[in-house]
Amino acid sequence: MNSNQLSRRLGTADAVVIGLGSMIGAGVFVAFGPAARAAGSGLLIGLALAAVIAYCNATSSARLAAIYPASGGTYVYGRERLGDFWGYLAGWGFVVGKTASCAAMALTVVAYAAPNLGQPWRSGFAVLVVAALTAVNYRGVQKSANTTRIIVTVTLLVLAASIAAIVLGGGTRTETFAPVTTTSVGGILEAAGLLFFAFAGYARIATLGEEVRDPKRTIPRAIPIALGIVLLVYAILAVVLLLQLGPAGLASTPDPIAHAVATTSWSWLTPVVRVGAAVAAVGSLLSLVLGVSRTTFAMARDSHLPRFLATVHPRFGVPHRAELAVGVVVAILVSVVDLRGAIGFSSFAVLAYYAVANASALTLRADENRAPRLVPLVGLAGCLVLGFSLPVASMVSGSVVIAIGAAIWVIRHGRRALSP
Repeated sequence: MNSNQLSRRLGTADAVVIGLGSMIGAGVFVAFGPAARAAGSGLLIGLALAAVIAYCNATSSARLAAIYPASGGTYVYGRERLGDFWGYLAGWGFVVGKTASCAAMALTVVAYAAPNLGQPWRSGFAVLVVAALTAVNYRGVQKSANTTRIIVTVTLLVLAASIAAIVLGGGTRTETFAPVTTTSVGGILEAAGLLFFAFAGYARIATLGEEVRDPKRTIPRAIPIALGIVLLVYAILAVVLLLQLGPAGLASTPDPIAHAVATTSWSWLTPVVRVGAAVAAVGSLLSLVLGVSRTTFAMARDSHLPRFLATVHPRFGVPHRAELAVGVVVAILVSVVDLRGAIGFSSFAVLAYYAVANASALTLRADENRAPRLVPLVGLAGCLVLGFSLPVASMVSGSVVIAIGAAIWVIRHGRRALSP
């Protein structure tokens, strides 16, 4: 095997599972509360809006991935369709945004598995989680896919049991929580931006393009399948949570699914839900590290990051140095970042990433199996609107980090910065 080429080992089922592991992860357990706080009774509208943007992004990504089946996802698409600068900026946004997501998922594991653990033990536990999952990824992408398959199965079973408990277990709906502000357009857009955090995992399928068998057929099939399953699960959850807790109750609890189950006659299931949330966060973190390391590998191979990261392990066939580097950075971040801030920052950076994907898809020709132009246009506009509807702190920090990435490029390349 070439020392900087990856082997194709994943089929359609593997790719779907990896996408599901990225989306049906901790996001579903933590995103509904903040979104309900922003949108109130307009939560379902926000969910529908996030779903539309996610569909447009997924369609654009799938069409591009079929043409450019290489590691890196939109980093590759932007480079090939818009120019090196835009590919680099997409890759930069993905790496920094999803590295923050990795930290958020590690902290979520700790929050559910050991909620009463204080510092420095909390950070130490999070570091151990990151180290363990980095070791799993290091052993090979097929082992990661198999591990994710188990985690996705457990998560879906827990979510199904939670829905059954809420629907069949009865219980009394209470409104003893803090009131929610009146629904507004701005609140709905903010909710959609926050909920997008829980949808964005389908990019993991595209970033693994170099490790998928028959990518021109596999990736365009796997992305919509994974997204469709997730949309169905999220829609059902949102409806039953609103019916059980009401908008105010959903907005005021940090663990709405567990709390909703606790209000039913099936309250004995609550500890299982908490364990399931921790398992889901582990699955999300596993897939996140997998995707970030592949984009890091691709950028290093093109000398946008240190070249020593662009090496494939001769035995396990993975970009082991990139994986170790991502693991080290995430281990450092879990000691200093705030969970909610990490989610907002990640959403902003990843929306910027998908904006480049949709702009790239607009350049596809009819003979390249392009989607109707309305799809990437809606996706591009939606990414920009949702990104700048997020909380101010998320917008400012995200804009600053994206600007730093652009400045680094300009310093290195001068006038070639925007050239195709």
